[in-house]
Amino acid sequence: MTDLSRRALLVSLVASGTLATEIRARAAEPAKSATPPAEPPRPKFAFDDVVRRARDLAAAPFESTLTPLPEQLSKLDFDTWRDIRFRPDKAFLAGNGTRFRLQLFHLGHLYQRPVTINTIRDGLATPIPYSANLFDYGRTKLDKPLPVNLGFAGFRLHYPLNAPKVLDEVIAFLGASYFRLLGRGQRYGMSARALAVDAGTEHEEFPFFREFWIETPDSASDHATIYALLDSAATTGAFRFDLYPGVDTVVEVALTLFPRRSDAKLGLAPLTSMFYIGENDHRFNNDFRRELHDSDGLLVHSGTGEWIWRPLRNPPRPEVSAFLDASNRGFGLLQRDREFDNYQDLDLAYEARPSYFVEPRESFGAGRIELVELPTDNEANDNIVASFVPEDPPEPMTPFSTAYRIVASLNLTRLSPNGRVLNTYQTTAAALGSPEPVTPGSRRFIIDFTGGDLAYFGADPKLVEVVPSTSRGTITRSFIVPNPHIGGFRAAIDVQLEPGQSTDVRAFLRSGSRALTETWTYPWRAE
Repeated sequence: MTDLSRRALLVSLVASGTLATEIRARAAEPAKSATPPAEPPRPKFAFDDVVRRARDLAAAPFESTLTPLPEQLSKLDFDTWRDIRFRPDKAFLAGNGTRFRLQLFHLGHLYQRPVTINTIRDGLATPIPYSANLFDYGRTKLDKPLPVNLGFAGFRLHYPLNAPKVLDEVIAFLGASYFRLLGRGQRYGMSARALAVDAGTEHEEFPFFREFWIETPDSASDHATIYALLDSAATTGAFRFDLYPGVDTVVEVALTLFPRRSDAKLGLAPLTSMFYIGENDHRFNNDFRRELHDSDGLLVHSGTGEWIWRPLRNPPRPEVSAFLDASNRGFGLLQRDREFDNYQDLDLAYEARPSYFVEPRESFGAGRIELVELPTDNEANDNIVASFVPEDPPEPMTPFSTAYRIVASLNLTRLSPNGRVLNTYQTTAAALGSPEPVTPGSRRFIIDFTGGDLAYFGADPKLVEVVPSTSRGTITRSFIVPNPHIGGFRAAIDVQLEPGQSTDVRAFLRSGSRALTETWTYPWRAE
């Protein structure tokens, strides 16, 4: 058809009204709306989100401003604050069939810094808003309503730890970056921390958690996952805690730090405990209870495979001890003394307080296990800190990542493949009942070794010898005798030192060329 023909046909259609009818018919048809593009699925919350927040936080100036709490909360003493209890019927995480329950701590008393707490369900994080009806205030009377944006002091997780149908507290995060965990049959004692900064110095910092995220476990899950954002003037950090409750409860920790400055002494996997009175330290002897401590020694597993036991002390002045290591295999603060008779405390149950042992999941690298011992005149103060201090701290804004596990246990004898130290005593370096004068600068150390093959060698004790050494001074005498009460041996070491000097004494038992025990070490200053 030619162009002329097409024009003629068009004129004919217009004239007859056919084209107009066709246009009106099409216009009357409902418009076909375009299908809107599907919204992309929201990404699931993960540890990488916390890492990004920690990186962004480190790039900004440290904000230490703390908004004052309402006066009626800030002035609460311990008893009135403790009387504010979370209502168990309001516990979170209950709707998914899980055996875990989440309860919150109220602000007040020592806990003045609010922390944001989120739950994660199906990958989506939702903050928990403060509400007064979450708590039973008991005898604590508050005159005015509290602000709706108050926040919380921390949280705890409950789990059927000791009986199938009883929910027991298994872990609690409360105050700065402190957390405590329990295994079966254990009572709270020592604490762990996310990070120590300049511990044992006059300018120690206490990093704190700004925000938590708790994943909702499913009905079949045997563990709970917690994410946390850390902040301080020295560094920020992202933490992941995977909690596995049990006879020995385990927490797997993964972290990424973003230091703000390079001159900070960072202590990884810090453990905090209390040592007031022990068998080796009777300076405070006006209490009917013979021993008062959450832990009685530091156990170190060195990169060479040596196990080292260092009894704790309540020193007259602050002291810091270091155990250098190219690749530490583990360390912990242990409560080895499990005899009620040695504590005689019906309420505080020191014999049931757990030991915590740290095992790197990847090497911490070169550095040192650092033990800080501070003097205390009562049992309410945590005066012991143990942590791993890297030899080369990370540079500012350079991410530093590592991972480790903490186990809470009442019995860690499996960690010592050979014999172990059970007791440490010290006395004058003279025969018992001897009238001879004591030589100034002398001291006798008595160590009980048990376990391993020591009971086997008890049948022929002449095959066993004590191997003592000292970093300064002279060992004037050493001997061992069988100790049938513990299935092991008692060793004694006399040390002579100039008054005012300090030394480190070491000892272990061996048979021939074979080491039979861990290495005992103890610092001493001759007065």
